[in-house]
Amino acid sequence: MFRFDAVLCDLDGVLRRWDSPSMADLDAAHGLPAGTLAAAAFAPARLGPAILGEHSDERWRAAVAEDLAGVCVTAAALVAEWTALTGAVDEAVAELLTEARRHVPVVLVTNATTRLEADLATLGVDGLVDHVVSSARVGFAKPDPRIYRAAAERAGVAVERCLFVDDSAENVAAAGALGMTGHHHVDPADLRALLTTGRAGSW
Repeated sequence: MFRFDAVLCDLDGVLRRWDSPSMADLDAAHGLPAGTLAAAAFAPARLGPAILGEHSDERWRAAVAEDLAGVCVTAAALVAEWTALTGAVDEAVAELLTEARRHVPVVLVTNATTRLEADLATLGVDGLVDHVVSSARVGFAKPDPRIYRAAAERAGVAVERCLFVDDSAENVAAAGALGMTGHHHVDPADLRALLTTGRAGSW
C-alpha cells in the first residue's frame, strides 16, 4: 500500500534545475560581481510582492532592471537575458512524480510569480501533476501554513497524510509542524527510496 495519500512537491530545486547559464554567469558576462543580479532580484522589497501576486512578473523584472541601472549600463539587456532562462526539468524527479501519480494525487506547491503557468508549459510539465498551488495565485507563500493547507485541500487529503518535498529545510520544517511528512530534497535517489520503502535518510 502506498504510504501517503498525496505528494506535494516544490518546483525549483526539486523538479526544475537551474544549471548553466546561471545568474552568476550573467553577472560575469556583464562585468558585475557575482551575486549582483540575485541580490537585486531577490531583495525582499522586490521579490515579496511578486511571489504574493501583488505585482506581475513583468513589473518585478522591470523594477529589478531599474535597480541595476545604477551599477550596470547594460541592465536592460541583463534582465532580458535572465528573463529568457527557464531552467531544465530534472527527469529523474519527473519520472518519480509520474509513478507516484499512479497511486495518489500529486500537487505542485511553489513560491512563484505570475509567470509560473507559462514556465510550466515551456518546460512541458504542465500536465505532469494533478494540481498547481502557486503563491502568486493564492496570495501566501511558503513557509506560511496556509499554502500547505491549500495544497492538501486541493488534493482532497488530510494534512497528516501528505508527503511534502522541498529543497528548503525551512519549508520542510513548516510542513512538518502541520503534521505532514517532510522530505528535504537533495537527490532523486533519496526521494525514490522514500516513495518506495520509506527509508530515505534525509527526512
